[in-house]
Amino acid sequence: MFRTQNDCTYLMPVHFGGGKFDPGTIVSQRTVALGITYETDGKLLENYIPEGFELLAPEVQVTFNKFTEINWMHGGYYNLINVAAPVRFHGKKDHLDGSYTLVVWENRTAPILGGREQTGIPKIYADIEDLHVLRPHYSTTVSYEGNTFLTMDFEAAGAVTGDDLEGLRSGFASINTIGWRYIPKVGAPGADLSQFVLYPQGMEVETAQVGTGTLKWTELTPVQNPAQYYIINSLAALPMKRITQAALMEGRAILRAMGARVIE
Repeated sequence: MFRTQNDCTYLMPVHFGGGKFDPGTIVSQRTVALGITYETDGKLLENYIPEGFELLAPEVQVTFNKFTEINWMHGGYYNLINVAAPVRFHGKKDHLDGSYTLVVWENRTAPILGGREQTGIPKIYADIEDLHVLRPHYSTTVSYEGNTFLTMDFEAAGAVTGDDLEGLRSGFASINTIGWRYIPKVGAPGADLSQFVLYPQGMEVETAQVGTGTLKWTELTPVQNPAQYYIINSLAALPMKRITQAALMEGRAILRAMGARVIE
């Protein structure tokens, strides 16, 4: 009969086997990243920040990533939209600043499953267009079953060079990404597992451009997106007071999934 091994890690379905656990495992992938940050109403944003965290700035950080040359996918690729807010975690043992993940949309199943089960990143599915490029203009759209709910546009104004580029590289070399791993009980309300997870990652920035960014959320109805409409509409209801940062970067993403740990 099938038995799990103590030195292996598994995803469902478990009975087909897993892999040896190696905390030094690194996910390496090339990336093009378009990030747009905007100021919003801090009191409203705090409705989505769990107890135990402090919102450091009334900002919503929205990032499009196209990942390619992914080692664990044997050269595969996928697109991602990450929505986060800057926070400080005040735990009994851990005290750290990081980026609290509100939601992540991805257009491939494999990275969704691992990210949810192993590191608590709240990943769900959407159709995410590759960047449409007509330099200096870049744009993408995100939709579900033909219903667009997010558009991002960027107009590059110039390359980041010299000390500014070095500062950008330093800032992105190490990122404290925080997720909430929540597994509901079977046949009852509440959770069988509820824990915050620190997922260390970073980006080796090679080139960067700054410019003007615009972003638009479009509310959807339950008929248009029955499983996600309330998430989309909650984000759309946050006022977009002003864009505070817009940048396009290229380089290599380094993710340390097996180096993630529970914070408390």
